[in-house]
Amino acid sequence: MGTVTISFEMTLDGVFDRMEQWFDPNEPSVQHASDELVFGADAVLMGRASYEFFREYWPKQTDDRGFADHYNALPKFVASTTLEGPLDWNATLIEGDVAEYVRGLRERYGSIVSHGYGALAAELVDAGLVDEIHVGVHPFLFGDGEGDGDGDDRLRSPHPVGLRLLRVAPSESGIIHARYAPTSSP
Repeated sequence: MGTVTISFEMTLDGVFDRMEQWFDPNEPSVQHASDELVFGADAVLMGRASYEFFREYWPKQTDDRGFADHYNALPKFVASTTLEGPLDWNATLIEGDVAEYVRGLRERYGSIVSHGYGALAAELVDAGLVDEIHVGVHPFLFGDGEGDGDGDDRLRSPHPVGLRLLRVAPSESGIIHARYAPTSSP
């Protein structure tokens, strides 16, 4: 059975949006962590917001590592109640029960990666479908405590979720790359 890995970047105080203020995609440890995850992936799972952002960004990208080519070629599965299919960028709209659909994807693909931690990630964790959570914690405090009011700028979960640390690696730039596995109890 395949695995589902959620991957995201955040500030020390838990902000994971407004990345233009604190995220450097060219930082070597970020590229290494991304390469390790994406080059090992067979499929990508994302929500509507990630799909809309990434489909505008990634097809225009090139790099010497082959990352953009690999990422663009991966089959993508999009959970959305507002989009209508067919989708472009090698993407398929998930119709029906998301958790059941992802169970089927786990039968077809060895490694599925999902970027970001929004409603889709929370639903997958709640359904027990996440094998690992990879997080890059950046040495930055956003500090406003209010966000943009949409509720998506902090981590969320429908209930407490316990995590077991699998690995942690600090970088020279101060970013901490950590891997966790959900546990059955908080």
